[in-house]
Amino acid sequence: MAAQMAVNSGASLWGPLKELWETVEGAVWRRQPESVHLLDLQLKKHKPHFLSLYKNPSKSAEQREKVRKASTEGIAIQGQQGSRLVPEQLLTEAFILSDLFDIGELAALELLLAGEHQQPHFPGLTRGLVAVLLYWDGKLCVANSLRSLIQSRQGKTFTMELSEELVALTTRFTDELMSQGLTKRILSLVSEISVTQEFERLQKERGLGNEKHRKEVSDLIKECRQALADSLFSWTCQSPLTKDDTLALIGHLETVTTKADGSLDSVNLALVMALLYCLDISFLEQGTEDREDLLQALPLLTEREYVLAVHNRLMDSQTWKFPGLQAVCRLAWALALRALSQLPQGSALVEFTEADEALAEQALLGDVFLFVKEGMLGCESFTQEEFYIRRLHSLITDFLALMPVKVKQMRNCADEDARLVHMSLQMGSEPPSSLRKDLDHLMILIGEFYSKDPFGLELGLEFWCPTESLHHTSLQGSYLGMALQRPPHKQVVLSKFVRQMGDLLPSTLYIPYLRMLKGLANGPQCAHYCFSLLKTNGTPHGENMKGVAASPVSWEHFFHSLMLYHENLRRDIPNSEAAHYRLPPTRGITQRELDGLTSFLHLLTTIITWSENARLALCEHPQWTPAVVMLGLLQCSVPPVLKAELLHCLAAFGKSPEIAASLWQSLEYTQILQTVRAPGQRKAAGIEVELNEIESSCEEYPLTRAFCQLISTLAESSLPANLGAGLRVPGFQPYLTFLRDAVFLPFPTRAYRHPAEKWEVADAVLEVFHKLLRDYEPQPADFVQEVVELQGEQLPTHKPPGHSIMFHLLNDSPMLALCLSLLEEGVRQLDTYAAFPGQKQLESAVLHCLCLLDLALQKEVVFMDLLRESQASLLVSPLEQLLQGVSPQSRRADHIVNIASYLYHSCSNPEAAFQSAKILRRIARYPNIQLRLVGDFTHDQTVSDKLMAGFVECLDSEEAEEGLEKEEDSDPQKKVARIRHQTQIHILNLLITSLELKTPNLALYLLGYEVKKPVSSTNLQDPGVLGCPRSCLHAILSMLQRGTEKRSGPVITQQSPHLAELCYQVIYQLCACADTSGPTMRYLRTSEDFLFSHLQHLPFDLPSNQIAALSQMSWLMKTAAIELRMTSLNRQRSHTQRLVSLLLDDQPHTLHAADGESGMEEEARSVCGFLHFDTASKVRRKLLSVLDAVDFSQDVPELLQLDFFERTQIEQVISNCEHINEQGHTVCNVKLLHRVLVAEVNALQGMAAIGQRPLLMEEVNSILQQVVERNRVRRSLSAKRHALQSWRSLVETLLTACPADLIPADDRQLIIRDLLLDLHDKVLSEDAAGELMPIVAGAVFTLTAHLSQSVLSEQQHGAGLEGAASSGFASIANSALHLILRKLLDFILCTGGGYQRLRAHLYGSVLYYLQIAQKPEEPDTLQTAGKSMWERLTAPEDGFSKLQRENLAIIESYGTALMEVVCRDACDGHEIGRMLALAVLDRILLIDRQSQWLVYLCNSGYLRVLVESLRQDDAALQSLLTPQPPLLKPLYIYESKMALLTRVAKTGEGAVELLRCGLVAQLIECQVFDMVPDSDSHRVMRDPSGFIPSPLDRYRQILLPALRLFQVILTSTTMHHQQGAAQVLQWLIVHADTIQSLLRCQEFSMGALQELSLLTGIISKTALPEALEMGGEVNSAALMEFQGQINRFQRLCLSLLGRLAGGERERLLKQAETAAPGDPVDRREEMEVAIQQVCANVMEYCQTLLLQSSSHAQFSICLFSPSGSGPSGRDGARPDLSSTLPSVAHSRVPSLGLVLYLLKNSAADFFRFHQSHRQSLGKLQSLDQLPPEELKELCQGLVSGPGAVDKISSVQRSLLAKKRLVQLINNRAKLLALCSYVIETCLFVLWRHLEYYLLHCTPADPKDSLLPGVSGAFRSRLAEDSFGLQGAGGRGLGLSRVSQQDLDQLQSDMAAGFGEVLQRKLLEVEGLYGQVRSRYTFIQALVRRIRGLLRRPKS
Repeated sequence: MAAQMAVNSGASLWGPLKELWETVEGAVWRRQPESVHLLDLQLKKHKPHFLSLYKNPSKSAEQREKVRKASTEGIAIQGQQGSRLVPEQLLTEAFILSDLFDIGELAALELLLAGEHQQPHFPGLTRGLVAVLLYWDGKLCVANSLRSLIQSRQGKTFTMELSEELVALTTRFTDELMSQGLTKRILSLVSEISVTQEFERLQKERGLGNEKHRKEVSDLIKECRQALADSLFSWTCQSPLTKDDTLALIGHLETVTTKADGSLDSVNLALVMALLYCLDISFLEQGTEDREDLLQALPLLTEREYVLAVHNRLMDSQTWKFPGLQAVCRLAWALALRALSQLPQGSALVEFTEADEALAEQALLGDVFLFVKEGMLGCESFTQEEFYIRRLHSLITDFLALMPVKVKQMRNCADEDARLVHMSLQMGSEPPSSLRKDLDHLMILIGEFYSKDPFGLELGLEFWCPTESLHHTSLQGSYLGMALQRPPHKQVVLSKFVRQMGDLLPSTLYIPYLRMLKGLANGPQCAHYCFSLLKTNGTPHGENMKGVAASPVSWEHFFHSLMLYHENLRRDIPNSEAAHYRLPPTRGITQRELDGLTSFLHLLTTIITWSENARLALCEHPQWTPAVVMLGLLQCSVPPVLKAELLHCLAAFGKSPEIAASLWQSLEYTQILQTVRAPGQRKAAGIEVELNEIESSCEEYPLTRAFCQLISTLAESSLPANLGAGLRVPGFQPYLTFLRDAVFLPFPTRAYRHPAEKWEVADAVLEVFHKLLRDYEPQPADFVQEVVELQGEQLPTHKPPGHSIMFHLLNDSPMLALCLSLLEEGVRQLDTYAAFPGQKQLESAVLHCLCLLDLALQKEVVFMDLLRESQASLLVSPLEQLLQGVSPQSRRADHIVNIASYLYHSCSNPEAAFQSAKILRRIARYPNIQLRLVGDFTHDQTVSDKLMAGFVECLDSEEAEEGLEKEEDSDPQKKVARIRHQTQIHILNLLITSLELKTPNLALYLLGYEVKKPVSSTNLQDPGVLGCPRSCLHAILSMLQRGTEKRSGPVITQQSPHLAELCYQVIYQLCACADTSGPTMRYLRTSEDFLFSHLQHLPFDLPSNQIAALSQMSWLMKTAAIELRMTSLNRQRSHTQRLVSLLLDDQPHTLHAADGESGMEEEARSVCGFLHFDTASKVRRKLLSVLDAVDFSQDVPELLQLDFFERTQIEQVISNCEHINEQGHTVCNVKLLHRVLVAEVNALQGMAAIGQRPLLMEEVNSILQQVVERNRVRRSLSAKRHALQSWRSLVETLLTACPADLIPADDRQLIIRDLLLDLHDKVLSEDAAGELMPIVAGAVFTLTAHLSQSVLSEQQHGAGLEGAASSGFASIANSALHLILRKLLDFILCTGGGYQRLRAHLYGSVLYYLQIAQKPEEPDTLQTAGKSMWERLTAPEDGFSKLQRENLAIIESYGTALMEVVCRDACDGHEIGRMLALAVLDRILLIDRQSQWLVYLCNSGYLRVLVESLRQDDAALQSLLTPQPPLLKPLYIYESKMALLTRVAKTGEGAVELLRCGLVAQLIECQVFDMVPDSDSHRVMRDPSGFIPSPLDRYRQILLPALRLFQVILTSTTMHHQQGAAQVLQWLIVHADTIQSLLRCQEFSMGALQELSLLTGIISKTALPEALEMGGEVNSAALMEFQGQINRFQRLCLSLLGRLAGGERERLLKQAETAAPGDPVDRREEMEVAIQQVCANVMEYCQTLLLQSSSHAQFSICLFSPSGSGPSGRDGARPDLSSTLPSVAHSRVPSLGLVLYLLKNSAADFFRFHQSHRQSLGKLQSLDQLPPEELKELCQGLVSGPGAVDKISSVQRSLLAKKRLVQLINNRAKLLALCSYVIETCLFVLWRHLEYYLLHCTPADPKDSLLPGVSGAFRSRLAEDSFGLQGAGGRGLGLSRVSQQDLDQLQSDMAAGFGEVLQRKLLEVEGLYGQVRSRYTFIQALVRRIRGLLRRPKS
């Protein structure tokens, strides 16, 4: 039992029933797939609810006890564990509710719990009040479901074209219900339920809330009764009732009473119609194919008892409560019997059918037609149901057709009565009171009934028989050339009735007959027939002579009478001075005449409203001239009512533009509204007087309203600009002034007999304003003041009326004030929720006011711009600022609040809500107003809540439906649904616009964020939690979430695609904005699991609206990208993991459990189960299927085919009409284009143009269609671009921002492979749109970069290539890599000549791709040299070289086409493209062993172009050296070029080719090398970010590449060495000053050292004596110049050696160690390498010089002075070298001691480096065992920023440590090589010098100190001594005086320095290093020789 006592939190009396109704609606009305099955389940479940309709669960003591204990013991709730304690207060309310509705206690408690849950949807109501609503809503759901089920049955009246299965199901179900007594249950419920009784009960228990709640409750109760009655009605429409049920229905109707006005209420009307359908057999006439089945089922024909029972009941003489109702039922029965008697089956029922005449007579006695008109037509709901109208039509027509005798009797009777009346009038007595008026009533009923045709059925056509030809009598019996079938008998009878009744019409029937005709003329065809009837009724032409009067019902008669009235009354018009309106008319119009005229005018108005032909025919009739006569009558003294009718009639004529133009002139001429004052006239005349004097005193305003309608109609047709020209200033202005100042502004203060008329007047005049403003487009001419000459005066012209209205709305004018107060009044009235007279008109007036404001806001921008440009003296203020003004009524600035309040009434007034949303959206564009608005909206809490509720209600609207703009909806429901939808769109756009503005803004308030505190502090909650109201965000989310739990996905994406797109955009904006991002993402993640539930339904497939589907996905993917980034940053790993696996898995995914929690095993599966191939069923990855949804092809409209217009001009016009719309697309404004083109067509003159006009218009139409298509294509492309960009950002986020270990490396590569191949397949297809390529190229670039990175990191992780070489490279197979490369190259080639920027991405991709096959840096273990050449040649090919070889083969297979593209891009175009193309060339040349690319480069001339472009770069590079450089682009391009040229120069033939192209010559001409910036002057201007290098650094970036290039050329050109060296030397000499200043370097920075190492390298190879011999043909002066420069280079190099080998070296290295903390750690290492390099270069130079001077020591030159002391001073020479030699002699010459010093140092360094190298190698081999501290220390060098190392994962750490160790090892290897080289060269130089000094030098006598007496041999050698030891100008200073003492000193110093220790060290160096390098005993030999020299005995 306990289980059954659990409480359903959805309330069993509401939740399940709501679900039932949704299912029924889905199946029957929305026709959703799969709905039949669901419906079947629901019907089985809810059958008891239908069987015991509205029976509530009964109370029980047990339940009461259970509920009572709920506050202490708790109560179980279905679907929740444990029990819940319920507060005492709730229980008390539950008992009250239980007693109130007499329902079970548990059910009451459930309702209250549901009420509490639903409370946020009903702001301002308590849970109890909500429970009352839910109770009745549940009841309504059952009733609605019942009605829909019954309507879906198959039957005799209508069909809904549902599936057979569904119809069978509902028919079976409803039959069962009917057999269980449904009819009686419905009838008893309809009697029992009454609003007043229910309200009394609720009032007693305080169950009623505010006005809105009362209205909602009463509406629900009324709808329940109505739905029940409709169910019965729908049943009888389709199937007959049983005898008992029919009798029960009659029994119910006997007791029915009417409302106060004598009409039935809609419920009883439905029951009456149900009975009429029971008694209906007219459907058998239709002769449908299932006629036989229907006959069988009809109890009237098959059951005698049925007929007997009904007959007796209706013949019963006892009168009903409402006799008229009895009369209708009797008439229906009489007609049914008469129809039966004409059927073969009727013979059996003859005893009943005889009684039909008597029944009909009784019915007529009961005034049946009067009742139908008043009791049934008087009911509002009558015209809302098509089948009521059809049934009544058949009732009337059956009576006329089946009972002709009765009709004849009625006519005779009427004639008789007319005679009596006539006689009594003659005798002056009262007419008899007992007159029957049956025929009058019938005619008036027909007139009333057919004059309303809401469904456009035109049933009145049955009264017109088209036998007689309408067009020409000669077409005997054929109509429009078609043979006519005989019309049905009924139609003949009816048309005869219409014609005969008009013959010899008695005067009493004249008005009813006219009214009948007016009804029957309602409709386009009916009006035509009626017009013809009145035409033919005129006197036949032949008989005209005989004086036969025309029929009184003919045009002839009518217009003749009108003219007579006019003639008579016109004589009465006195002169204009007399106050003629007060005089009694002498020849007046009697009341009867007035009624007759009015009826005729009504008929005329109806006919000409419908029929254009009639309008033109009558208006152009030469004798009748109706317009003139009517305007004439308007000037006469006739009652205002008649004038009003005349004006209505004129308005109908004015519908045709051609008539309207002449009407305007006539109107002006007759001065109905006086626009011209006569010179002496004191008082106004015309309609103004009528309004102010007659209508105001009568307090009725028919004339004014009719005048407004006339002006409204005429204004729509045409507004002549020259109206009234000649007599006054032409234009519409006087009319506008009258409408504004005399009608609109005073309307609130006038008195009204009928309160409704007040609003009718306002509505009529506002409609005119609305139309005028709607059609106004501000033009520059409107702002120029023109003048017109009138009677010799210059008067200013009038502006267009729209301009005047704009001017009044953009000022604080009375007109604007009145509009705003009208809006306030409207809100006040709507807030009462009570009906009041004139409600419709007030609502319409309010709507016009809102439209005026909207139009003004829309046009004000253009208006004010034009006003500013014209410099006119008008003053206007923007409307949005005027709306901030203070309202005089409320004394508050609440205009905008009033406007926004209309959203709260969107249920009752959807159009006003729509306009209100539109206005708010226009105002929301202005940031300053947003701030004020937020204040206005929030300062009063009740107002704030109400406004919020209004916005939410509009968004929540369930009736909204997205429709196409194009469909003109005749169906009002659809129209309203579309308006509701548009309102939602405007609100969302308002939110989107506001979110882009600064905070606080409207959007934040509406979406529920903090407005008064910082936005980011918001804590979003579900509605109702912590008092949080339901905000727009909740509404948007609930719209989006609907249907996400089903397989079909979110419903909104299918049903309202555009709305869904905007919803997703709002969500994205909230997530993307920094302030709102945090709270929003938290809320979406926790309470909604929003992203996961939506992403799993991607891609959205909408064949009908592809653009919207793409946009929806775009916003969703962008939001997902943000979510992935945020969860990754916040380390919310599980969230990231779920989304990643959802997007990337290729295993079939079960949808997650509803609560978003997934089992552990599923988690495990998605982590490791990405790509295990054992699962056979693979699904497409979500990301790829989204990509599939973007169709890359785009159909482009073909070119215009024009016959009349010039294509180029049209294209120009189209581009002029283009603007950028809200979404940022450039589209053409079609309406504007249409106006321009139509104006162009209208401007054509001449007959030819008029003839061509239709063709021209057709062409205009085709142009417009083309433009619409173009707009669509643009929107489509834009949507695709957006979708692709979002897809790309999502992919990039997945690969970049998410933790790398979420996607294992092997999966990552396969995912990237899939993405890359798919992207390429799509973009390389034939019809792919070029506009999408750039985004694809960008995505390809990122993906390739990630692929390369992934493969590299996988190799670093030690997968290595040993294992992978077999299957391919890394996890991704080689074949896949090749495929990717091929696609990349195809993509490059398919882009053709254009798209260079796009190719830049692709070049980047190619570079990344080629990087994969690049061998990583390997540690130089110094062992490799041990391998023999053979071993190296036969070693197996490793994976890298294999892949490289295959890559090259693929690249070469593309031949010269690819070469051409890349080379062209490298030489020209966009900078980045050029750089990347150069880099690609560089990379390909590197791997191109066959040199095919190099050959192409050389042969095609591209290389020469590149070389020659260097000269052009010179100027740009010079500009870079200014302190503030313009752009660094030229520098980057230059570096790229030099890199490529350097690559070319690395091969011999390349270098030769470069020399041939004149590379060095180009560089010689570059002046940028001479512009060395000052090193310190620009410190001030340093770029703080450090991105822009200092000028000096920029200079080095220019110089160093050139130096490197020279070095490479010198190295490569072995064969042509001389030629290369000579050219480079020339460069050195041309720029000698710069180079010497660089060599003199003041301070050694890193950059300076790099410069020096390169410069000395070049000098050591070029500045040699040989070079001079090469330039033999140069004249001797130049030779001397060369000689001098070379000497200077030598001198500077040696002094450098002195500085770097000497004391400065230690200081420099120390300085490098204590460098700034931000500098990289390897600064010292670089320094060491550079210093060693300089020393090595200089020593090499010395060695070369020594070798080149002579191969024998005795003839060799001397470079070092014979002094053995080490470097002490700056120049390396000891000041006290010898007491006898002046120090100046040695100041320039470094001593041999320096070489020795360098040798010692190098040896020491060598051991230090060797040690370090061995240690690092050891660490690398045992990397896993290293302690964490050491790892950290190693990483420190590669990670910037403090504490950055700690953030790195351990895997990353060991990778970094490995990288750093390899760096260290290779650096040491390089240093070791340099050291050993320096040692070798030092030894050689030492040996050469010592050999000379100690063996061959003849010492000078110290006494000849300054004499030139030196031995000849020595002198001659000094002459060649390029080191200039003779000093400046060859003054023979210096070493010419080397004394014996010096030489002895040298020997002893050297012997001391070159001791045993050093010798052992040197030999050890050779042991350790030299042997590996295969130079075995060089050091050993030199050491031996030097030792020998030093051991010689001194001479």
